[in-house]
Amino acid sequence: MLEKCELSLILSCYNEGIILKDNFKNIIDLLNIMRFNYEIIFIDDCSIDSTRMIIDEIINTYRDIKIIKIFHSKNEGRGKSVSDGFKQASGEVVGYIDVDLEVSPNYIAECVLKIRESYDVVFGWRIYKFHFYYWQRYMLSKAYIWLVSILCRTPIMDTESGYKFFKKDKIMPLLNEVCDSHWFWDTEILLRAYYKRFKIGYIPVLFLKNFNKKSTVNIFKDVKYYFIKLIKFRKNIKSIKNESA
Repeated sequence: MLEKCELSLILSCYNEGIILKDNFKNIIDLLNIMRFNYEIIFIDDCSIDSTRMIIDEIINTYRDIKIIKIFHSKNEGRGKSVSDGFKQASGEVVGYIDVDLEVSPNYIAECVLKIRESYDVVFGWRIYKFHFYYWQRYMLSKAYIWLVSILCRTPIMDTESGYKFFKKDKIMPLLNEVCDSHWFWDTEILLRAYYKRFKIGYIPVLFLKNFNKKSTVNIFKDVKYYFIKLIKFRKNIKSIKNESA
């Protein structure tokens, strides 16, 4: 009889070839200490570097671990990648973390345990200080938290955190309701869970910026993108609340 899968960890990738092999080893070394029965689900969103080759190498190297791979034929976005991973998952808890490990995998166990206790959703609330070298990201993050709070009237901090875990049987019906398939997906899935009255918890997590990683932040373009997404989502809040009433 096969052992029950307790955790499905989704690793969404796009051009992660340089860091993927070492960071995957760090994740696996930690998961093996935790004593959860787990599986790994890779989703590559049409990378143009060596990411897919390295995923295949990892699968051949770690034959004792259940690893599933999904290779998109075109770039479909962060949200679509994570959703596709969830749909393939067999774990009681499903979650995802950013492969760059700017937030350590050390917090995975606490997230899973909180889900198994009573929570439907647990996310990592990133803690980091202002630093000159990534002031744009810092300011964008603070502005976005304020916008979400004002426009959507929610106490949830850091909806954009790429460190989220869910009770699978609760989150799966919600996937088909989410409209965005790109970066706003992180915010939308959490806000929909909030308005559906899911029990949501968080843990503070230390964010350590990788200064060797090229920033893709375009402060004006990104603020415009998220502002438009929030305004559109705000129009649906009443109907979302009514569905859960």
